[in-house]
Amino acid sequence: MRWSISASACRKGSQADKQGNLNVSKFGPRLAGAGGFINISQNAKKVVFVGTFTAGNLEIALEEGRLRIVQDGKARKFVQEVEHRTFSGPEAQRRGMTVLYITERCVFRLCAEGLELIEIAPGVDLQADILDRMDFVPVMRTPPALMDSRIFRQEPMKLRPQMLEMPLAERLSYDAGKNILFLNFEGLSIRSQGEIELVRQAVAERLAPLGHKVYAIVNYDRFSILPELVDDYIDMVKGLMETCHHDVTRFTSNTFFRARLGEALAKRRISANSYSTVAEAEANLDRR
Repeated sequence: MRWSISASACRKGSQADKQGNLNVSKFGPRLAGAGGFINISQNAKKVVFVGTFTAGNLEIALEEGRLRIVQDGKARKFVQEVEHRTFSGPEAQRRGMTVLYITERCVFRLCAEGLELIEIAPGVDLQADILDRMDFVPVMRTPPALMDSRIFRQEPMKLRPQMLEMPLAERLSYDAGKNILFLNFEGLSIRSQGEIELVRQAVAERLAPLGHKVYAIVNYDRFSILPELVDDYIDMVKGLMETCHHDVTRFTSNTFFRARLGEALAKRRISANSYSTVAEAEANLDRR
């Protein structure tokens, strides 16, 4: 594995030192060259370098959410001072960049004092597998946290709900001054009848304490729904409009989805009122 910030900016045998400098360009008499590595890495706001902790015949095994070092690499990558500076840690720190160095057994973060060890893999021995195989002692303000054990299992990590699907209650916000309910359905996925009912319940419960109808604006950016559930979803929308809303507008930057949504609403004799931006959606609410 190689240190990398993109597929075109990686090199074998890279080195990192205690200041966060990286060498991917010169090793002894061999000059590999930097290519576009310097321009990309030093001008990004956040850089994530990924590679193995050691080099040369490294062999590892995954065992029930834990990492085992079967045979360590012969060459150290974390050295006192890199032979050639392709990426400058101090310069990145001066610019306020976020820099991470991720290996199979641990994660470092660039800080004012240099490389800070922030995570280690489950099953890895801090002293024997990390500290004893570095030429310097990294910064450790607190004991390193354990890396997510799902990384070291064969099955999918199932990150989608964690990363994209915020609780429905957090997707609903009410502006009393404008009497507008904002429904943030960005990234929401509808995959079952039960999820349609959860949306209906969340909206009804949010509006119940108000005791009156509201205007509504719905964000449908990156919204997705199984085709066989579209009719049931639109029926749910129609029911809410009849009981809870004066008028509803919608917006999404996806032109194709906006057209499909309009067709589905028209079949239920519901005005599409779909726009490309939230400003357009709010400007076109029917307040008569």
